[in-house]
Amino acid sequence: MPAGITKGTRRQTRPTGPETTASRPPLVRELLLVTALFLVYKFGRQLANGHEARAFDNADHVWSWERALHLPGEGSVQHLLLHGDALVKAANTFYATVHFPATVAFLVWLYLRRPEHYLWSRRVLAALTAGALVLHITLPLAPPRMLAATGLIDTAQVYGPSVYAATPDNDAMANQFAAMPSLHFGWALMVAIGLIAATRGRLRWLWLLHPLVTLLVVVGTANHYWLDTIVAAGMLGAVLCFVPAPRRVTQLPAASMSDRRTAVPQLSEAAR
Repeated sequence: MPAGITKGTRRQTRPTGPETTASRPPLVRELLLVTALFLVYKFGRQLANGHEARAFDNADHVWSWERALHLPGEGSVQHLLLHGDALVKAANTFYATVHFPATVAFLVWLYLRRPEHYLWSRRVLAALTAGALVLHITLPLAPPRMLAATGLIDTAQVYGPSVYAATPDNDAMANQFAAMPSLHFGWALMVAIGLIAATRGRLRWLWLLHPLVTLLVVVGTANHYWLDTIVAAGMLGAVLCFVPAPRRVTQLPAASMSDRRTAVPQLSEAAR
């Protein structure tokens, strides 16, 4: 081997972007942690039940604020869905079945393929959900489908399928007054951001269609106000500012440029 050239110059690594190699966390621990977070969230939502009067007062305020801000009416989106039974049923099915499974699938894929991004995404989702739970308890809010002033219908009850009981008092599984913020939209937006950050294909930006469709569904089915989704996006943005994103390490196929520059004169001396 020529003098001055060492094996250490053949392959190097350097940080070039948001990702580093990270060990995969223990599976059992993660399952227990995620399950505990989910149970705490479900229990916390139940604590917000029984505040129906406050929920409707807050709904009146939110509806008035939206009109003062000149936000588009939620009815314009619902009108589009009501053009056909198949479309509105598809929206109801999306609302009922995609939200939680899509987020779980997202975390599972990251855990298996991008453990460093899994840790980051899990922390972001946990912080976002904790913040949302505080708002759900302190700011109960009746969804637009319950507010007569909106002129909207409960598409899930009329067309099906529905994940909620016909009356909130009889709903033992969910708190129907936890509209602010919309975790349907907040989680969907984080799924898109997480997948865009964890992948490198040019088509990865198409993941933004997931929160876009979710936005239209939650508003069109009258489960959320525009402000619910705006607050969710704002909370997610705040969490992303405080939870450090992973850094990417890229392997170089050959020596760095500085090593190459120093290696050339040494090769010339060795050839003499």
